[in-house]
Amino acid sequence: MNLPNGTHLTYCTNIHPGESWAEVLINLKNYLPDLKKRLSPDAPFGVGLRLSNLASQELLIGNNLQEFKNWLDTEDLYVFTMNGFPYGGFHHKEVKDAVHKPDWTTQNRLAYTIRLAYILAELLPEGIEGGISTSPLSYKPWLGFNKDRFKEVFELSALHLTMVTEELLFLKETKGRTIHIDIEPEPDGLLENTQEVIHFYQKWLLYIGCKRLACTKGMLPDAAVSALLDHIRICYDVCHFALAYEVPAEAFAKLNAAGIQIGKIQLSSALKTELPSGKAEREELAARLRPFAESTYLHQVVEREINGKLNYYSDLPYALQNIQKPTAAEWRTHYHVPLFTNGYIGLQSTQEDVETVLNYVQDHDLTNHLEVETYTWEVLPEGLKTDLASSIARELEWVMQHIQVKENA
Repeated sequence: MNLPNGTHLTYCTNIHPGESWAEVLINLKNYLPDLKKRLSPDAPFGVGLRLSNLASQELLIGNNLQEFKNWLDTEDLYVFTMNGFPYGGFHHKEVKDAVHKPDWTTQNRLAYTIRLAYILAELLPEGIEGGISTSPLSYKPWLGFNKDRFKEVFELSALHLTMVTEELLFLKETKGRTIHIDIEPEPDGLLENTQEVIHFYQKWLLYIGCKRLACTKGMLPDAAVSALLDHIRICYDVCHFALAYEVPAEAFAKLNAAGIQIGKIQLSSALKTELPSGKAEREELAARLRPFAESTYLHQVVEREINGKLNYYSDLPYALQNIQKPTAAEWRTHYHVPLFTNGYIGLQSTQEDVETVLNYVQDHDLTNHLEVETYTWEVLPEGLKTDLASSIARELEWVMQHIQVKENA
């Protein structure tokens, strides 16, 4: 949907199960026309398209892509952003840390991302920038404390992202389409906060990228830096940065000072709870949290102690073993809970961070790509589920209402 100041709002279709192109298309046809009719009856409706590696390959077979373009035109839909983070299965199986496979050291991740870029270049309407969110390079626990392994991953990731940049420059020259890859920091990802993002850009991406672009494109350093910063951006997932206990305005200011652009904002809330002092109250809290400890996705917990120190648990079941830790003051859990409410059976969320980010976006020239990414509908505890179409619409309506209230304030 087109919002004030040319902002595009959609939801990420990774919430729909299905890894083949046929399954993806069925879901798009089942949900998107009705959502458009309800939310944007008189204007084009944007699509946040998620394609698995398999679906991206199948879409390029025969006349599939052209038929999809024709269907989008007929339904007055347009694709402006894609989710290229999950490469393989994302539903009805244990995903956990496999969501990071293959990582940015691999040819598979490189080829998949370039393929998505070529697909998006065909789908993207004229005059609109396109973005593709991607993984935070790799998964820290895989690397242990091996400094040489960290170095290798940073080097290869920077090289491969530069190779993607070369393809994006080619697409801009030949098709007139501007597309950026949006790295998505995430808990336990190799990049998970603002400081780590800036370190990667300054020490690895710009250094390695400039050297390669000088050789392959004959670019001078200033032009190479500009190309890399234009085409490799950040996907600011509000849930993920809230888990890092970062203040949005401060994070945006630091990234901006480093020349790092925000390509897309994913609107998402994390579970949040203040830990009570009594043992009985904490055990009661643990009972409310246990239904969220499901087996499909990782639900990392970041704990804030009374003195402000942050501690990290790789999944909610491990955190629950430490629920009685006396110095723990607050838990934030990587669980994309619905945006429209701040209360979940006695638990809270980081909804306030979403509101803060929405206010910031309307007051600053940050990005015009907004994507709701509440993907846990299937695994929410009973009592929080409603039918999927209504859930999607409710999330988007909440965002639209907030923006409208801000606009009229």
